[in-house]
This record gives sequence, C-alpha cells and structure tokens, in this order.
Amino acid sequence: MPDGSRNVLGQPLEACCLRPVAGFYRNGYCETGPEDAGRHVVCAEMTRNFLDYTASRGNDLASPGPGFPGLKPGDRWCLCAARWEEARAAGAAPPVVLAGTHEAALEIVDLDALKAVALDLQ
Repeated sequence: MPDGSRNVLGQPLEACCLRPVAGFYRNGYCETGPEDAGRHVVCAEMTRNFLDYTASRGNDLASPGPGFPGLKPGDRWCLCAARWEEARAAGAAPPVVLAGTHEAALEIVDLDALKAVALDLQ
C-alpha cells in the first residue's frame, strides 16, 4: 500500500488493478504526484461505452501498444479525473471503486457523482 495515501472516503487507498498493472506509477494504485499532470486518480471499471467514448476523444485505451495490452470491458484502470468527469457529463462514465480512488479526485469530481456509480457501494 502507498505510504499515507487516502481514498475519497478518507480511508487508506486500496489497489485498483494489478492485471494489467494500473496507475501513473504502474504499481496498481491510483496515486498521484507532481509528475502526474493528468491526475490519474479515479479507479474505474472499463465499459465498452467508455472505451468507445475515450477513443473518440483521442485516447484509445482498448488498442494494445508497446508494454500495454489494451483494455477491455471489466478491466480496472486509473483514469484521469478530468476525463472521467468529461465522460460523466457525456453519459459515458464508467463505474468506479471508491476504495481505490485517490482523494485528489475530489479536487475535480464531486463525491456524490462518484458514489452514484460506485461498485463498492452496491
């Protein structure tokens, strides 16, 4: 577990995904730091709708690339908070895991919006 990182519920941050290994730092956690300009802090479970949406916005997460297997529906990944919010406004936001979503997401995304699609509250 990352030292001292908290999730949006104020609890210790939990891993988002180890297969494929998610996170800006590729350690499985949606941590952030000064190098992470995109704020990859929302732990989300991919849906076809979101993958199509983000590809239409220039970020194709479904296609494999060097060192990246490509994502498919059901995979978890640390998304940029601003992209998740943009997708929410467009009706394409994927569900999230609050326990794995870093508290820094709350600088961009409303907690109630996250809770409305949270997998770990269902």
